[in-house]
Amino acid sequence: MAAGSQRGAERTPQGGTVEQAKEVCLRLLAVRARSRAELAQRLAAKGYTEHVTDLALGRLAQVGLIDDVAFAEQWVQSRHTFSGKGKQALAQELRRKGVAASDAAPALEAISSDDEITRATDLVRRKLRTIPRDLDADKTIRRLVGMLARRGYSSATAFNVVKAELAQVESVNDEFD
Repeated sequence: MAAGSQRGAERTPQGGTVEQAKEVCLRLLAVRARSRAELAQRLAAKGYTEHVTDLALGRLAQVGLIDDVAFAEQWVQSRHTFSGKGKQALAQELRRKGVAASDAAPALEAISSDDEITRATDLVRRKLRTIPRDLDADKTIRRLVGMLARRGYSSATAFNVVKAELAQVESVNDEFD
């Protein structure tokens, strides 16, 4: 065996080898990007020791396959764009994924308040299409603000966007009456 491969093939008392741990990580990363903490959790669940896990994750980080800052940027961009999540929900998701606040901060700061308002407005417009026209105005406001709050938008942003969109709908309806 070559000297470089012997280190990775070194067997630990319990669990597998560093090479096996890296293979598990590579399979997981082939499905989707993951944080270092997520990978460590999965390896621990499979019975890899902390020592083997640290060596495997260290090597993958060294070659650039694990990068929590890049993971946070990709996660925030994707979830904000495609799932309509607000900053609060995204910050919570990243915490659950084990991303340090310092690694998550640059990604979250990349979403401006204008970006949040634009995305929230789009969500409200889509939801308004499915809300019955004869529904009480207060109920409509509660439903729309609640929908945005569940997606992680601040109450101020949610309320302002809903009020603006309802005023827009009212002015359009007045034109056709």
